[in-house]
Amino acid sequence: MSSSTAASRLSPVTGATPLSLCAREPHVPADRLVAEMVPPPRFDSVRFATYIPDPKQPSQTEAVRVLEDFAAGLGGAPAAGSARRGLFGFGRARTKTPKSPAAPRGVYLDGGYGVGKTHLLASLWHATPAEPALKAFGTFVELTNLVGALGFQKTVQTLSGHRLLCIDEFELDDPGDTVLVSTLLGRLVEAGVALAATSNTLPGKLGEGRFAAADFLREIQGLSAHFRTLRIDGEDYRHRGLPEAPAPFSDEQVTKAAQTTENASLDDFAQLLEHLARVHPSRYGALTDGLGAVCLTGVRPVPDQSTALRLVVLADRLYDREVPVLASGLPFDRLFSEEMLNGGYRKKYFRAISRLTALARDAKGLVETA
Repeated sequence: MSSSTAASRLSPVTGATPLSLCAREPHVPADRLVAEMVPPPRFDSVRFATYIPDPKQPSQTEAVRVLEDFAAGLGGAPAAGSARRGLFGFGRARTKTPKSPAAPRGVYLDGGYGVGKTHLLASLWHATPAEPALKAFGTFVELTNLVGALGFQKTVQTLSGHRLLCIDEFELDDPGDTVLVSTLLGRLVEAGVALAATSNTLPGKLGEGRFAAADFLREIQGLSAHFRTLRIDGEDYRHRGLPEAPAPFSDEQVTKAAQTTENASLDDFAQLLEHLARVHPSRYGALTDGLGAVCLTGVRPVPDQSTALRLVVLADRLYDREVPVLASGLPFDRLFSEEMLNGGYRKKYFRAISRLTALARDAKGLVETA
């Protein structure tokens, strides 16, 4: 979404009192968590046809071809257990003969941030010939939140009738959650659910996706044989051929834009970080409900890693919902310390910088029209 699109989408409301994220304390019932396991608004309209492969990266074109075949292979009437194994092979030629138990029943998209993995994962969800209620899409964090809300057995029962489960940003840096979700996926595979996933890298891995495939397959252990790996090379598309992110604005400009933009929030950055510590990350999506823009004053370096990881989740939810972010203070590429950017969670931080930069670019027109 361009800045001009953002500006036209948001009607100016002179003299309006801005909203405040710090004043929101949302409560999210479990049934909402289940109902929201669909591609987020940013990816609601994406399809394989709207993915634009980089001509210099043939792996991107190949990924589209393989995923289209995978989606087509998920057609037909669902059945339980091993009787459905024949549905999860790759390639256009399909027969009624069940495939061997070792045949791939899932796909893992391996690549650095910004190469379009989420776009492709959401396109797979849309292309799979099944009713939305038989397909689930969510981040790793959202899946663990679902288990926390429903309990393990109820989650298995809820998802086992699905044709496809897509997991974006599979977390490989929390051993406990990784074991939990791997166990869950094992139960779902037994029920005949097809799987698709992307992930981040483990702590200490500096390859920005280069080592992610091996790490992912090792961490899910017994499930590794069920995944085919698709390597997707390329640059961060959010910055490919685009202008640099706009410099931060003044407090006065940000405040005025918040007052003249419909459904905009206005918060001091430090106070917002404190508020995020009091709201569970599973509620960050609800925290942003109905927002037309997020306006922040006094952006400064994030003080510690726990705070930084909460900000990453908020950035993801804002990006998913295409909420422009207008800010004063430091530019977003100075949010995280060098130690953080060189540490185990570096990929998350770079993704947050990339996404916040894109949202700041979207918000530029709000000042121009204020």
